[in-house]
Formats: sequence, C-alpha cells, structure tokens
Amino acid sequence: MSEIKIKRIAVVGAGTIGASWAAYFLARGFDVAVTDPAPNAEAFVRDFIANAWPDLERLGLAAGASPARMQFFSDADAALAGADFVQESGPERLAHKQELFAHMDAILPPHVIIASSSSGLVMSEVQRDCRHPERCLIGHPFNPPHLLPLVEVVGGGKTGADQIAQAMDFYRSIGKYAIHIRKEVTGHVANRLQAAVWREAAYLAAEGVASVADIDAAVAYGPGLRWALMGPSLTFHLAGGAGGMQHFLDHLGGPVQSWWDALGAPQLDDKLKQVILEGTLAEAGSASIPELSRERDQLLLELLALVARKQHLQ
Repeated sequence: MSEIKIKRIAVVGAGTIGASWAAYFLARGFDVAVTDPAPNAEAFVRDFIANAWPDLERLGLAAGASPARMQFFSDADAALAGADFVQESGPERLAHKQELFAHMDAILPPHVIIASSSSGLVMSEVQRDCRHPERCLIGHPFNPPHLLPLVEVVGGGKTGADQIAQAMDFYRSIGKYAIHIRKEVTGHVANRLQAAVWREAAYLAAEGVASVADIDAAVAYGPGLRWALMGPSLTFHLAGGAGGMQHFLDHLGGPVQSWWDALGAPQLDDKLKQVILEGTLAEAGSASIPELSRERDQLLLELLALVARKQHLQ
C-alpha cells in the first residue's frame, strides 16, 4: 500500500455538512478548495467557518491552520485541480451522485481518493459509471463533522482494499474515529441505529405512552449518557455484573426478547408527522435553531473533553 501525501483537499458541496468538513480540514492545517453552484454558497461556507473557528481553536489547531487557506470556486473543475483528496457532500440523490462521481473520476488523477459523505446511499451504485471505481468510497461523517469524530468508511463492490486502508489512515491521522463498514447496507451503521431508536420513539409518542419531550428525556438522561462512553453491547456487558455478557444473556435474554417482540413498526404518515412536529416544537419552545445548535455544540465540546480523557486512560 503506497502512502498518500495530502496537502490540498477539495470539498464538493458546501451545505451544512460540506461547510463543516471544510472548517475541520482547515483546522487540521490543509489547503481547502470548496465548490458549490448555489449563489449564496460562498457566503454560507465562510460564515460557517467563522462561527465554528472558536470551537475548533478550543479543540486545538494544527500548525499553520487558518481560515485564509480556503478558496471558493463556483466551477467544480477549478476546485478539483491539484486536489489530493476529495470529500463530496452534495445532494443525497443517486442520479446526481452517479453523474458527479463519473465527472470527477474522469478529470482527477487515478490515485486521488473520492469520498462521499452520503448518509445512506451505497457506493456500488454511486461508482457505477466511473473508470477508476477502485478509488471511490463512502466517508460518512456524523453531524456536525467539525466536532464529532465518527467517520464510517464503506467501499463499493469495485473499491480497492488499498484505497479503503488509505482512507482509514487519512481520517485517523487527522483525529477522526474511522470505522470500516464491511458490508454495504442502506444507511450504513450509525444512521440505522439512530433510526431504530427514533422509530420506537415515534411509535411510543403515537401510542400516547409519553410526550415527545419525555421520550427525548428518557434517552438524553438515561441510556444516551452511557452511549456517549460505550456502545450498547459493552453497556450490557457491564449490566451482567461479574458474569458480564454471558450472565446478561443467560438471565436477561428472555426479557430482552420480549422487548424486541413488542417494538412498534409505525408508518410515517401525515398523522404521525403531526404528532412528531407538534411534540418537537413544544419541546423546543422559543429557542431558535441557531440557539439550539449553539447549545448542542457547547455541550458537545465539554463531552468531547471527557471522551478524550477516557481514550487517554485506555
């Protein structure tokens, strides 16, 4: 496996995810070329980076990191010129990504990895029309990418093993917690897990078991706090006491199966949408989206400091 030298990153698509990626790459000391055809895209990404920079400074900047190292291009080909790595964060539409990837693949040198931030599409379909599909893969972050470390790396049927390894090494080298998803599934892993929790939350709200706010609180003040430190399997390993997971499965496997059997399978119809919407707006109260985002980000920074301490102790 040859080592890739990455100095310049092209971020294709400057919505919330693309702008967040751009901010993070800048904080890690890269030159970043951003492109998006939307008329307000440049102003949006520059404002996003300016607002995110104090948080990134708090997390720690790499040598030479500066927002001034970002260039914006309305022309995608100009942004791709000289790129050593591409992070695509365009619209989540298969036909669009197929066309975009085929175009990028046609003009980029074959060694440049093209990673998609797609939250649910499978790369085997996205890379369909590429001449060099071996360098095309999913590099799905968790929102907001400039703060949360998770990146899910997923190859398509024609993605090369070396390119997967290179992408994993790159993301890890810049402070991301990259995991390799070995089999393509719609939604990858993290989104499927949170979708499963939210589906049950929606079912409980629709059945009148509890309010949307109380269901959110049941997650945020209960299992959510543990999940910030370890996943469900390791959590239940501890729940088994001295006997660990074996004891848990032997003695609580039956009850857990009964919980699984009782889980709901709601349909996201107009009635359920209204229940979710009214409950969420009531929970949010007068707080605006920017206010809620800022509160979330400040709490995330404190939580990330604890997670970093945990990793240091391991």
